[in-house]
Amino acid sequence: MHLMDEGAESLARAIGARVKQERKSRGWTLDQLAVSAGVSRRMVVNVEQGSVNPSVGTLLRLSDALGVGLPALVQPPNPLAAKLTPRGEGAVLWTGEQGGQGVLVAGTEPPDVVELWDWTLAAGEQHASGPHSDGTRELLHVQGGTVVVTVGNDSFELQAGDALSFRGDIAHAYANTTADSARFSLTVFEPGVGAAHRTESRNA
Repeated sequence: MHLMDEGAESLARAIGARVKQERKSRGWTLDQLAVSAGVSRRMVVNVEQGSVNPSVGTLLRLSDALGVGLPALVQPPNPLAAKLTPRGEGAVLWTGEQGGQGVLVAGTEPPDVVELWDWTLAAGEQHASGPHSDGTRELLHVQGGTVVVTVGNDSFELQAGDALSFRGDIAHAYANTTADSARFSLTVFEPGVGAAHRTESRNA
């Protein structure tokens, strides 16, 4: 776990408060959320207290379990028809060992959640992701440098200007194996967020 700077601490506290708010609005205990999300009770406690910088994977499991989508955990509810994210004010949800970043710059509300990310990978950095929820699709567009994208057993080397669409509901990874930094934009489409939980409540 990385030591958090002031911005990361502020984001962690905001995420923790939102997770707690969403959990309590459903009348769930810490244990119920932990089981539903497939994470430990200790992790839920740490996230709600804002004492950890949780991985993107952990945040996705929590947001899916709560049925709100990842953007809802890092952005306040937006009743307006449009929401501006000024330059430099996206949520930094991943930081690489060499200084690369995964920044969630915009997102839509459930049930069909779309996330827009701005990623930089320093030389030698990579980010591996487990499968997201069923039906998740991703679109990646390289802005600069070279990015190797692995999807399941397939691997693709993309140069600046190249784009790739792929399934996000199987294991995948992004890597920069060169000596130069790389940058890419990533759009993630996650359909039907919270639908499974709505179905469960109707059938209960």
